[in-house]
Amino acid sequence: MRTSFTPVQLADPKTAASAAAIRKCVHCGFCTATCPTYVLLGDERDSPRGRIELIKAMLEDGGPPPASTVTHVDRCLSCLACTTTCPSGVDYAQLIDHARIHIETHHVRPLPERILRAVLAGVMTRPGRLRIALGLGRIARPLEPLLRRLGLKPLAAMLGLVPKSRAGVTAPGHGAPPTGAAQPVKGRVILLQGCVEPVMAPEIREAAIRLLNRAGFDVVLAEGEGCCGALSEHLGRAAEAKAMANANLAAWARAGTVDAIIATAAGCGTMLKSYQQLVGEAVPAKDILEFIGEVGLPPVAAPSGLIVAYHAACSLQHGQQIKTGPPALLGAAGFEVRMVAEGHLCCGSAGVYNILQPDLAIQLRDRKAANINRTGAVVVAAGNIGCIAQLAPVLDAPVVHPVELLDWATGGPKPAGLGL
Repeated sequence: MRTSFTPVQLADPKTAASAAAIRKCVHCGFCTATCPTYVLLGDERDSPRGRIELIKAMLEDGGPPPASTVTHVDRCLSCLACTTTCPSGVDYAQLIDHARIHIETHHVRPLPERILRAVLAGVMTRPGRLRIALGLGRIARPLEPLLRRLGLKPLAAMLGLVPKSRAGVTAPGHGAPPTGAAQPVKGRVILLQGCVEPVMAPEIREAAIRLLNRAGFDVVLAEGEGCCGALSEHLGRAAEAKAMANANLAAWARAGTVDAIIATAAGCGTMLKSYQQLVGEAVPAKDILEFIGEVGLPPVAAPSGLIVAYHAACSLQHGQQIKTGPPALLGAAGFEVRMVAEGHLCCGSAGVYNILQPDLAIQLRDRKAANINRTGAVVVAAGNIGCIAQLAPVLDAPVVHPVELLDWATGGPKPAGLGL
């Protein structure tokens, strides 16, 4: 695709990177078949190919973007399914992130939107605040239908994501097992503590630590570590995301030499792997399932034979291109794994997309849930806390993280969510 950026514009490294990405697009249309919003809406402007045209015009023109461009950029889930199918290698992640930064800088949103986005950035990235918000949300949960009828859909969506019980809302570190390896030490890793996951599902961290210990690795929880920065980046708050990344790099440096930095939330893992582009420093980031696949699954103690539907998180299969490893691990652990039809399509969670774009998110959620329910599985494995929170309320089977199943199969406790 031809571009018309000026030399002054191309002097900016981010604009130069976007220009290079745009020029790779040949308008082949392969991306339209895998883009969730195009599948739902059939609008070329809600396809990656169409958004690239809009982003190109917006960046070349500079200044405040047209309201229609903001609408179509906002509808993008950043699922990156388009990058998996693009034969030209267009760096769509670069383009959509740059577009959001430009919009955040040059576009004035209505006051309610600005307040909502500020609250999300200020609460979701801080476990203490999130824990309080979930407590208040449980009290207000019965108001969800009323808020939806009143047209306050983002608020209704937030209440719909609040766990119905207090079981998953626990202080970080509650009940955490020892972090020393149970056998001769093969290495030492940092486990990313995260923001949302330790509040909504602390059992995932506990299972990960047990599994890593069993695999022969000491686990470190780095003091001073904070949010990975993914949410801020997706909201276009670039400076905030960079500050979070630099704070984490400093915290990890203080923790000493490690073999890897492990993420149990796929979205966080994708973000960590982009630190090179964000702040110019690469980190040895690995998803927990990627890492266990590389170092070897500990011996299986008691294969259960349970039928498991594997839900592939977009940030894992598209963002990190980790596809066959997780279901293979579950199979090796003694589970009967069933893949989900239309597995390449997003469930609608996408960070806080299910709050900012609730109507589209519900359509994607229900479509995904129907495909999962058709597998006949008795448990669903999903490697991202956002997917778990999005799908759990509408699935016939319980949803757990794959690491919980792997921990159980290799000698850990049965996941509490199974109830079998």
